[in-house]
This record gives sequence, structure tokens and C-alpha cells, in this order.
Amino acid sequence: MRSRLLAAAIGIACLTLLGAGTELSAFDNDETTGYRMQNYRSPVNLPVQGGKRVETPEVDALTKKGAILVDVMPQRGGYDPATGGWRMVDKHETLPGATWLPNTGTGQVEPRLAAYFSDALSRLTKGNKAQPLIIFCKADCWMSWNAVKRASELGYSRVYWYADGSDGWNDADRALIEATPTPVPALAGH
Repeated sequence: MRSRLLAAAIGIACLTLLGAGTELSAFDNDETTGYRMQNYRSPVNLPVQGGKRVETPEVDALTKKGAILVDVMPQRGGYDPATGGWRMVDKHETLPGATWLPNTGTGQVEPRLAAYFSDALSRLTKGNKAQPLIIFCKADCWMSWNAVKRASELGYSRVYWYADGSDGWNDADRALIEATPTPVPALAGH
């Protein structure tokens, strides 16, 4: 009887440990920074940090008042480190008037792309951190969620998250245009 109880207790402990390990591995947001680190194309189940979620009619109203559209859809080819030009592997369509800043919504952004994002936002807003920004990607994309959080941490106070992104825009029978990514500044001497 005692050995059966011990075996049952060990079994429960093993199942508990296995369950805990599964939960930890399924957690895709960094516990320290809060940024999503993987599985970017999945339903976003957390409220956006540092911004406000908006829908298509609000995007219309905000852009009429001068809000700046920022698309953070990634480009698989990355950029050429020497020239800063993007290697176009995938064609991408975006909202009319949007500025495309690829790969700036990952959980951990390399220093050069972090500076690229910060500098681009400063240029787009003419240094006005109260200038409204609408950040988006596609539907079910954590990269735009991350980029809203990142822009807020840079001090931008009116950041909006268009969670439906270019998919929602297209679903609302709105025209998309072919996107051209903003180049990363070239390294000195190139």
C-alpha cells in the first residue's frame, strides 16, 4: 500500500512538472520585457501596451486629422548590411500613405534596426512625440503589437494599434498599394 501511494505521488509530481514545462515553453512573451518573441502570426490575446486599439473607421478619422500610418510587416530577405537596401523576397501591399519599416516589430530588434525605427518615427513626426501614429501589420500579428509598445517606450504619447492591419483594410473593400520599404541608413563609407 505504501509503495502504491509513493508511486502515485511520484506520478502526480511528474505530470505536474511536465505540465509546468509545457506551459513555460508555450509562453511566447518575454517575462522581463513583455515583448512577444516568437509565433508572431497568431491571435493577439493581450491588450496592447502603450497604445489604443482602433478599427477601420477610427483609422479614417485619425488619418484625416494627420495621423501617420506605419507598417511594420517583416521582409524575409532582410536588408543588405552594407547598403541598407532591403532584399525583396516577398511583394507586400500596404495602406495608401503608409511608411513601411520592415522587421521593426520583432521581440528583440538588433541595434541598427532599433535606431532605424526610432529615427524614422522622429523624421515622420518632425520630432513631435504627441503626433498620432497608427501602427499596423496584418491581422493576428504580434509584430504591430510589439511596435506599438516600442513606440510608446520611445516617448510617443498618441500611439494607435490597427490590429486588423492590411487584412482588415482589404476586408473593408479598401484599396491597398504596393509597398516600398524605407531603406536602413547605409554604413559610413558606402
